[in-house]
Amino acid sequence: MTDATLVASGTTRVFKIVSMFACFALGAIAIYSSGVGLIDPKFHRAAGFALALIVGVAVSRSGMRVAKEQSAAKAGVRLGVDVLMIAAGLWSIWSFHFVQTQMETALYDVTNRDAWPALAGLVVFLELCRRIWGWGLFGVGAFGVLYLMYGQNLPGILEHTGFSLKEVAEALWYNTNKGVFGSVTNIVLSTVFIFIIFGVLLEGTGAGDTLLKFAFLATRRTRGGPAHAAILASSLFGTMSGSTVANIVGTGTFTIPMIKKRGFSPTFAAGIEATASSGGQIMPPIMGAAALVMADLTGAGYLNIIIAALVPALFYYFSLFSAVTVEARKQGIEVQPLTMDDRITRVDLINSVLFVGPIVTVIGSLLAGLSTSAAGFYAVVALLALSVINPDVRKNPLKVWQSFLKGAQSGATLLIAIAAIGILVGSLDSTGLGLKLANVIAEIRGESLFSALLVAMAGALVLGMGMPTLPAYLIIILVMGPAIQALGVSMLTAHMFVFYYGVASSLTPPVAIAAYAAAPIAQANPLMTAFMSFRLGMAKFIIPFVFAFYPTILIIEEFSLLPFIWIVARTGFCIWLFSSALSGYDRRKLSAPEIVVRFVAAFSALALSPAIHLPAIAVGLALIFWDIRAGRSSNTNSGDTT
Repeated sequence: MTDATLVASGTTRVFKIVSMFACFALGAIAIYSSGVGLIDPKFHRAAGFALALIVGVAVSRSGMRVAKEQSAAKAGVRLGVDVLMIAAGLWSIWSFHFVQTQMETALYDVTNRDAWPALAGLVVFLELCRRIWGWGLFGVGAFGVLYLMYGQNLPGILEHTGFSLKEVAEALWYNTNKGVFGSVTNIVLSTVFIFIIFGVLLEGTGAGDTLLKFAFLATRRTRGGPAHAAILASSLFGTMSGSTVANIVGTGTFTIPMIKKRGFSPTFAAGIEATASSGGQIMPPIMGAAALVMADLTGAGYLNIIIAALVPALFYYFSLFSAVTVEARKQGIEVQPLTMDDRITRVDLINSVLFVGPIVTVIGSLLAGLSTSAAGFYAVVALLALSVINPDVRKNPLKVWQSFLKGAQSGATLLIAIAAIGILVGSLDSTGLGLKLANVIAEIRGESLFSALLVAMAGALVLGMGMPTLPAYLIIILVMGPAIQALGVSMLTAHMFVFYYGVASSLTPPVAIAAYAAAPIAQANPLMTAFMSFRLGMAKFIIPFVFAFYPTILIIEEFSLLPFIWIVARTGFCIWLFSSALSGYDRRKLSAPEIVVRFVAAFSALALSPAIHLPAIAVGLALIFWDIRAGRSSNTNSGDTT
């Protein structure tokens, strides 16, 4: 073992121990602030980022690869850089706390001297963001800083009046409404963090394995079998993990091999898992961290958010079930008998309480009028109390402790990403660039809501590429939100619209991170998996347009029973036509003209005018009946031949 390896492994071990204590402190703060008592906001944010800084450096070191030929000097330089980052980061965080304290007790203006620790903090957190989250989020944050500093020299709408170094520091660092320590950070620390811990605890106490088994049992009589089970399990598992990639790793390692064994191609197996896992983010009641942030940003309340998200999410999963059914017919895959391994045992029934109990606690707390963070607190308490019923937890109680630390670590790395988002928030708010972009989009769209939503969709997919759900959603709503709301679309509908495309961006080639995570498990080509995921998840690109034009689907906005039933029936009909047309198969192989007519009928069935959608529905029904009749005739002829 080389000197460099010894130095790296030794220091990484030290960082790991320090990081463990930092994770414990972060988790303890999250539990205390959500269910026990309030914490001074400036201290809460400063402590949160200080602990996240330590955890972030440790995480970045654990992922570091040391070349065998690397010298001890280079390893020492890396260690020196990491220690310097921690020191500079803590200095800048202390400066934020000091300045905020001064502002509370006296008239205090940010000085040029205060600008230097602020700039150091921006550099440190952007570098950490690059290490942990990659160049995409780093570029977002770096753009925010550079745009404030040099945007006065840019042409056209990008030009602003200019900001001094002191003003940049004040906008991005010493501010509790925007910037790194702004309102988004407050939402994550006070509300989202406890749900991240809850989700990881839920997974670690054994609920995930039980969910998979129930999913396989529920879908045992379907053609798709494990593919349908993957969809069902991923929709439930997504409520725990809050992360598409974590969802894929959690369920895909088990479901993908079984999907392949049933007869589906590796590309299809990986594609359906990636598509189903990304949908976990839009499935109530937890919906990952983004829904919690949406509830605060819109003021709609978390309970209203999950009610509004329910029907669109069910449509999405119906589209995936349809795609698998059509593909199974296409490949001649039949229902297979249940094996002993699939049967639900007494232990599985007991362990199901681990999932049902906490989820009921969350919903019950919200219905009782408690805050979202309090609901998360009581869910964690309920889960910890129930975890002892799992024999595996009783044998190894450390699983709960390890899950708690893992959840706190996930929250810490999310805070690093939020730092970059906060920088963008401060930059857009200070320069008014978001409103300028809204005006440009308004000019491009003319008077058409549909064309404006298309522009917003394209922009959202580009902005969200390669990013986790929450950062993608925040960036998109900051840039595109004002433009969509300017069309007369309500705030909640606008947020739901961009949220869907923030999730969909994980399936959009060429940067389809969900597909790239699933492909190695299935031993499939990553790019082909990305295109398969994109095809299977096409409904996710249609559904936002449906609730933008028919907000009654969101239930809490303009709800009316008969119009609701009518658009639900039309959307379900559209999804079936669309899925079969994409596969080129229904009960038999479809001809090219049939595929084209199905596409046209599917889209036309959603038109606002009855003069368009009624004939389209009639044509679609005629196509389906024709297919059923032709399929029966084909089966009869093949039987006669045999």
